[in-house]
Amino acid sequence: MIVTVIIFCIGLALLVKGADAFVAGGGGLAIRHRVSPALIGFTIIAFGTSLPELVVSFNAAATGNGAIALGNVLGSNVANIALVLALCTLIKPEMMLATPQSRAGLIRHTGLMLIATVVFAVLALRGVLDALSALVLLAVFAGTLVILWRERKEEEGEAIETHGKRDILFIALGLAAVVIGSQLVLMGALDIAAAFGIPAFVVGMSMVAFGTSLPELATSLIAAVRNQGAISVGNILGSNIFNLLLVLGLSALVTPIAVGSFTDVLIVILFSAGILPLILGSRRTIRAWSLVLLAGYVTYIAWLFAA
Repeated sequence: MIVTVIIFCIGLALLVKGADAFVAGGGGLAIRHRVSPALIGFTIIAFGTSLPELVVSFNAAATGNGAIALGNVLGSNVANIALVLALCTLIKPEMMLATPQSRAGLIRHTGLMLIATVVFAVLALRGVLDALSALVLLAVFAGTLVILWRERKEEEGEAIETHGKRDILFIALGLAAVVIGSQLVLMGALDIAAAFGIPAFVVGMSMVAFGTSLPELATSLIAAVRNQGAISVGNILGSNIFNLLLVLGLSALVTPIAVGSFTDVLIVILFSAGILPLILGSRRTIRAWSLVLLAGYVTYIAWLFAA
């Protein structure tokens, strides 16, 4: 068991560092090709921090572990809102008090995330995410990218550094680390689930989801501390959209993924809607709601293991 835990932790470390390198290389490459920082933050950075979810879920689906693939995505989206964003707004509640122009963009992007959540929920009512569901999810994802591309513009935000020709190296090494790390995490998660008799879905919703959400946590917390609220929130919203539409879409193309209980889907909807008080509230209510979300997250994880 000690070896299993060590393998799991090494996998998580590779996932986090690999995603970080991918973000650095992808952002630098995009800057060299004159892509706006706003678009980079909501697409390349969001994709980079969602890369662990993508590779872990895709590998899980490919090996017949659809429960871990689904649990990883749903758990990551819950963690992004109720853990990552809640921690950021607890530390820096003023990051949500943007200018009217920035707030309008924030509301639009939140709307896109909620639409992605509703589309997934409607498809989940069928009890299985099959090839048809995958095509719908990927089509909505493509439409979302078109919307984001059309609204691209320069916005205030953290400067993104380019590394010249090394950007390609960062991308390649980052991707390799994520692929290897995902395999180790998946192996460790399956062994832990078997050893303790924990359902694979619960392992995916908790341990695997928390591990694959570490890039979002690191990126968003650093951005919040540096007073870059737009990057922090945009990263989370973009990651949730990527998870639901791209990650699940590609995973469902590999193998049908059974939706065991719609209760967990409702939980994801509630936590996703829980971002609204953070966007529309005052400084005091934002901090109070952050505590509510964090308490809700801890309660939900405890309920998963107790059920």
